[in-house]
Amino acid sequence: MVNAWIVASLAAVVGGAVGFFVVMRGASFVAHAIPNGSFAGAAGATLVGASTIAGLGIFSVGGALGIGLLGRRGRRDVATALTLVFMLGLGALFLSLSAESSEAAYSLLFGEVLGISANEIVPTLALAVASLIVLGLLWRPLLLDSVLPERSSGRRLLAVDLAFLLLVAMTTTMTVPVVGTTLIFTLMIAPAAAARALTARPGVALALSSAVALVTVWGAIALSYTTNWPVGFFVGALGACAYAASHAAARSGDGGPGRTAGRG
Repeated sequence: MVNAWIVASLAAVVGGAVGFFVVMRGASFVAHAIPNGSFAGAAGATLVGASTIAGLGIFSVGGALGIGLLGRRGRRDVATALTLVFMLGLGALFLSLSAESSEAAYSLLFGEVLGISANEIVPTLALAVASLIVLGLLWRPLLLDSVLPERSSGRRLLAVDLAFLLLVAMTTTMTVPVVGTTLIFTLMIAPAAAARALTARPGVALALSSAVALVTVWGAIALSYTTNWPVGFFVGALGACAYAASHAAARSGDGGPGRTAGRG
């Protein structure tokens, strides 16, 4: 349980912070595709007996670069979809060759936070610190590009976009073991969307997004331990409740705060 609380807390803080920019940039499909595509890397690592985190990292970065470079000359949604289906196909192949396919598939898709070992804490902490450092360095260009993309030149825009995609890949690598590839989407989207409904100030919204994600994960672990239901179910349910509650609170006031415009 101690390992679960530590790793889940790290994943929530980073997922909520990065999710703020995912929502700002209208990149929800990308945030859905990269984690689901990373499933292939984890499945491949399981097949060959390698580190799951290493497999997640390699395929997350590969997927991010594929989306960024393919989307440069065509529609981003098409490039994202093609990258996703290719990596999902690889994941299905790797699982079909694995002797532990059913157990591995469940863990990769829905997470196994209560089964996290002590040797996963240090790699997760390292990825969390690295992700937050990168986010801090990219704060100003990401914010400017998200709000006023027309102010950026083509080459600078590509560089910022690729950096953002790699940041999503790093976040994916550390959070998939906690909530799985199917529900990391909830952890990055719901808290950030809830925060944006309550405040238009970017710094406050980012901090609030991480706080909501943290409360969501803590509540999910406690409820899962009490009921023996999957952690992923409670992450999804609490995330949806937080989003609904934030919009209800915004509507009950004077129409809610003005929102900073984002891409898409």
